[in-house]
Amino acid sequence: MFIDTHCHLTDRYTDGADAVIGRAMDAGVGIMICPTADPNDIPAAIGLADKYKNIFCTIGIHPEYDCADAVQYLTDEILTHPRVVGVGEIGLDYHYGTDKRDRQIKLFEQQLEIANKYDLPVAIHTRDAEDDTAAILTGKHKGVMHCFTSSWNLAKTMLDRGFFFSASGILTFKNAVDVRETFAKIPLDRIVIETDAPYCAPVPYRGKTCEPAMVIETAKVLADIKNLQLDELETILMQNVKQLYPKIEL
Repeated sequence: MFIDTHCHLTDRYTDGADAVIGRAMDAGVGIMICPTADPNDIPAAIGLADKYKNIFCTIGIHPEYDCADAVQYLTDEILTHPRVVGVGEIGLDYHYGTDKRDRQIKLFEQQLEIANKYDLPVAIHTRDAEDDTAAILTGKHKGVMHCFTSSWNLAKTMLDRGFFFSASGILTFKNAVDVRETFAKIPLDRIVIETDAPYCAPVPYRGKTCEPAMVIETAKVLADIKNLQLDELETILMQNVKQLYPKIEL
């Protein structure tokens, strides 16, 4: 089975999350991990994980969520929930400017401390913030660089610190040559895949709402890059997910 390690199942889909999950399962996506981005996502994510035995979640507050006391929502009850396998997505995003840099860094560091307290891996969002991301994510943290499209330089740094890297549908884009070159260099035992649904729909679904069922298209391109048969890659990715998220029972 394939595993979509990062899909926003709490977002609004035309025919609802249940239909999206059903199509993913029909396509051979056996496990889906639903991250949260703001506090409103948390009850819905846990609700889906409680409802479906193949749905897990990571709980975190996205860097663009503007709330001074956001970490109050990451409670002991939530973080010890058996279906919560990590803290995410968290990180830094300077794409629209650095005017909120200090607030983002504070929120990021607070959530990293929480992840360490509960011994949970982190799912990292970083966009146009490589230097600060590398400075903050020291060797005492563990987790995955979600939807990784940053430089090989950052990849090398985070490889040395034990991180995994998640390939999204962007890997399939015609103009994503640099991303494919980076994933060609990343060791196979440090890679997982995701859709980041409902965003980043892979080729041949560009322009459509992305769904977990589409993660197979990213897997096909990754298999090509790594010169593997699809079923070989499938087995390796399952092993990698187990290493990344130990709470998931495969």
